[in-house]
Amino acid sequence: MASLTRQLTIVDALPKAELHLHLEGSIRPKTAVELAARHGTTLMPEEVAARYRYSDFAGFIDTFKWVTSFLREPEDYALVTRKLLDELKRQNVVYAEITLSAGVMLRRMQNVEANFAAIRETARSVPFSGLRTAWIFDAARQFGPDSAMEVARWAAKLRTSGVVAFGMGGDEISYPAVNFRPAFDFARNEGLRIVCHAGEIGGPESVREAMELLGAERIGHGIAAMRDRALAETLAIRRIVLEICPTSNLCTSALTKQIGKPSASLADHPLADFMTQGIHVTLSTDDPGMFHTDLLTEYSQAAALGLSNKQMFELAEESFHAAFLPPAEKRPLLEDFRTAARLAGLL
Repeated sequence: MASLTRQLTIVDALPKAELHLHLEGSIRPKTAVELAARHGTTLMPEEVAARYRYSDFAGFIDTFKWVTSFLREPEDYALVTRKLLDELKRQNVVYAEITLSAGVMLRRMQNVEANFAAIRETARSVPFSGLRTAWIFDAARQFGPDSAMEVARWAAKLRTSGVVAFGMGGDEISYPAVNFRPAFDFARNEGLRIVCHAGEIGGPESVREAMELLGAERIGHGIAAMRDRALAETLAIRRIVLEICPTSNLCTSALTKQIGKPSASLADHPLADFMTQGIHVTLSTDDPGMFHTDLLTEYSQAAALGLSNKQMFELAEESFHAAFLPPAEKRPLLEDFRTAARLAGLL
C-alpha cells in the first residue's frame, strides 16, 4: 500500500470536477463494517483493515468482490452514495461522473433500476445541492461480451435518468477488446458516451484497441502509453483523455508492472511527462475508499511530482473540459472555476 502524505495545493480551494470514480470503490473500512452489520455479519475492524491491504491488482479485485458482496439492497447503495457525496462536497467538488458496477449488480441478480433509483434520489436530495452528478454504467470485462451487452442496454434504458456513458473495467487481459465491439457500438448508437479502462495492467496495445476498436473518448488510466512514444503522440493528436489515478496505480502495482521493475514509487509515475507531451489528462481517485485517498490527496501527489502552479491549474481545468456535458451546461462550471482562480490570483 502506498504511503500517502498530504500537502496543501493551489487547487484545494477551487471548485473541482472528478471523472473516474467508482461508487463501490468509495466504500471505506468503517462503512464496510456498517454494511455487513445490516445483513447480519459482524466484522472486526482488524479483519477489514487486513482486507484493505493488497499488493497487486488481483488482490484488489478480490477485496472489491468481497466488499461489494455487502451491497444487496437499494438502501445499501443509497448509504454509500450519501457517504461518497459528503466527501466530495467537503472537497469542493461541484461535478462528478460516478461509475456504477452495473455488471456486478446483474451478476448478483439485483434490480438495477431500483438500485439506480435509490442512488439518484440520494444524489438529488437537499444536502447535495450544488454538487452535480452524472453516471457511467460499467461492464466487468471478465464477465464476457454478453454481460457487457446487457449493461449497455440498461445504460441506454436509463440514459434519460442521468446515465451519460457506457464503460468497461475489470480485468483488461481477460477477453480481447474486439469481442466487446457490439456492446460499445450499441451504446454509442443509443447516444451514450464511451469510456474504457485500458493500459492499467495491460500494455500499449490495450490502449490502442480501446481507441480503435471500441471508440473510447476517454481512457481509464492508460499509463501503458509511457512505454510507446507513437501511442502517446496519437493520444495527444486525437485529444483522447487519460483519466489518471496515481495512488491507485501504486496500490495495485499497476505502475510497477508498466515500468518493469521490482517496485515503483510516485516518482516513476508518467503524469507529468504526459502533460509535457501534450496529452490531455484528468486527475481522479478511482476507488478512494479502497485506496485510502481522496481528490485533494491526488492533487497533492501531482504537486509532489513537480507540477508548476500553472500545470496544476490546467490539470484541474481539464476535468471540466473532458466532462460529458453539453457545452451550454459545461460553460457555467468553467466560468465559476476561472472566477475562483482569478480571486485566488491564479489568472
